[in-house]
Amino acid sequence: MKEEYDFSKAKRGPIIKQTGKSRITIYLDNDILEEFRNLADLSGQGYQTMINEALREYLGKTNRPIDENTLRRILREELDKVG
Repeated sequence: MKEEYDFSKAKRGPIIKQTGKSRITIYLDNDILEEFRNLADLSGQGYQTMINEALREYLGKTNRPIDENTLRRILREELDKVG
């Protein structure tokens, strides 16, 4: 190991730039964030991935088929609306 290193041409930040993603600062309510983290722990997915999926679903930009649990949830919500 060298005693001294030259960092004069060094750049801060990630080594590999992410494509198709942007780093932002966003404030979410604690209960929302905690729920996504709990769901992520149960499903084995990352909570940020789940937030992205929820936002895509809200915007109607999801291309995946609806699973049985989601269909049941949607039907319950709609039936509750009409009584």
